[in-house]
Amino acid sequence: MPVFGHGALHALTRAVCTAGGSAPREAELVADNLVAANLAGHDSHGVGMLPLYVKSLRNLSLLPNRHAEVALDRGPILVVDGGRGYGQVIGFETMRLGMARAAEQGVALVAIRNSFHLCRIGHWAEQCAAAGFASIHFVNGVDHAPLQAPHGGRDARFSTNPFCAAVPGENGEPVMLDMATSKIAFGKARVAANHGVPVPDASLLDPDGNVSRDGAVMFRNPRGVLLPVGEHKGSGIAIMCELLAGALTGGLTNQPEHPQAGGIINNMLSVIIAADALGERAAVAREIGAAVAWIRASRPRPGFDEVLLPGEPERRRRATRLAQGIEIDPRSWSDIRVAANAAGVPDADIDRLVG
Repeated sequence: MPVFGHGALHALTRAVCTAGGSAPREAELVADNLVAANLAGHDSHGVGMLPLYVKSLRNLSLLPNRHAEVALDRGPILVVDGGRGYGQVIGFETMRLGMARAAEQGVALVAIRNSFHLCRIGHWAEQCAAAGFASIHFVNGVDHAPLQAPHGGRDARFSTNPFCAAVPGENGEPVMLDMATSKIAFGKARVAANHGVPVPDASLLDPDGNVSRDGAVMFRNPRGVLLPVGEHKGSGIAIMCELLAGALTGGLTNQPEHPQAGGIINNMLSVIIAADALGERAAVAREIGAAVAWIRASRPRPGFDEVLLPGEPERRRRATRLAQGIEIDPRSWSDIRVAANAAGVPDADIDRLVG
């Protein structure tokens, strides 16, 4: 498969966003976010999103150069409207607002509604953790047909509805859980289909309600559905994300009477907590460090070499891909080139940017 340096993909993403009307800072933030997802090994949320972004720019479900607009400001509570702007901008600006409020109040309850794709939610938890804040995030997705069936059902009723939580960890690296509540993210079905490899067992149902390992069933008409991770437990978390992020924020839930323009509009409810809000900062850090060491000291069971904490696989993939480059399958690369052309970046410029 073609292999690209992260810098080349960053330059290409900036060029596509700029051609689509983004100001330089917006193009930079989008490129930072998408390439960081590829580096972390989450190609489902990386530069392979560009075809959808370009399509959404053209049909006006994504609007460039929008910023986080505060719709409600009440003590520790902030509600932000994203105006269908790039989630990479709305998320970044909102987390900065939330952290400033949490520094004053000890905690901030922050709602984002009506943002275009917020992409990898771990990116926002990492932004908070890097500044010394713990955070919890509940997300739902609207403006598109539902993708995930509830436990026991065969009809899709909500999106992949991510949940994420992080605390600052040792050496500045957070301990972070970032998960879709579906067994696989929708984008991972796309990546598997493009690679021609099966998805994990019991991840999907075909349109007839049969378990399938063919990611392509999510891109046919009629379409298949994603299944929840952890059966009833994952389904329960997905439902709570739908209600907390979609309804409680004043955003929308994924119901047929709401608009479905084919884009990805996210709502997110975040709790941002200052490191010293509940206890002395040094004591909290010591306790986190001791807990992490105790967890890692568990003897690996047969079939495992070590015990890893949430977020460690992504850090290892990042180190490998920074050194060795990022693989993109030929189908995805073809789709990215077509999208870049549609945005106004000619083939000669693509070849120059990626070397």
